[in-house]
Amino acid sequence: MNKAINEQINRELYSAYFYVGMAGYAASLSLNGVANWFKIQAGEEVAHATKFMNYITEQGGKIVLKAIDAPDQKFTSVASLFEKTLAHEKVVTASIQNLVTLAKKEEDAATEIFLQWFVTEQVEEEANPAEILQKLAIGGKTGSSLLILDGILAARK
Repeated sequence: MNKAINEQINRELYSAYFYVGMAGYAASLSLNGVANWFKIQAGEEVAHATKFMNYITEQGGKIVLKAIDAPDQKFTSVASLFEKTLAHEKVVTASIQNLVTLAKKEEDAATEIFLQWFVTEQVEEEANPAEILQKLAIGGKTGSSLLILDGILAARK
């Protein structure tokens, strides 16, 4: 379990790195609201990694950090940012599900209970970019509707 959770810590930190890159892309387009959304998303991912690290420590385990791979930084539009976000969060969801399966297999009830927070969190992590993509599909991916969406995303705290 310790090894698997350490791997998840790496995934969470990679996610933060991934979203920082997306924030940079959005900022380069002067879409500061979109950039804000991704900066906050990056912060959430660091918080998730920290939650896993605290759990390992509380359980008497050892934290082993690994190198973080460079994320894909080829973006073609704001819509592509959220498409990649949704795809990425689906991978993270599968990873969390795998941790739950391992905890059950190892009869580790404490870890299984701990992981339920992440199971619930991943519902939100997938729903948010899906909703933004739906808004982009309805309003259009360029022009004034994109600027309105940018203003909405600027309000995320």
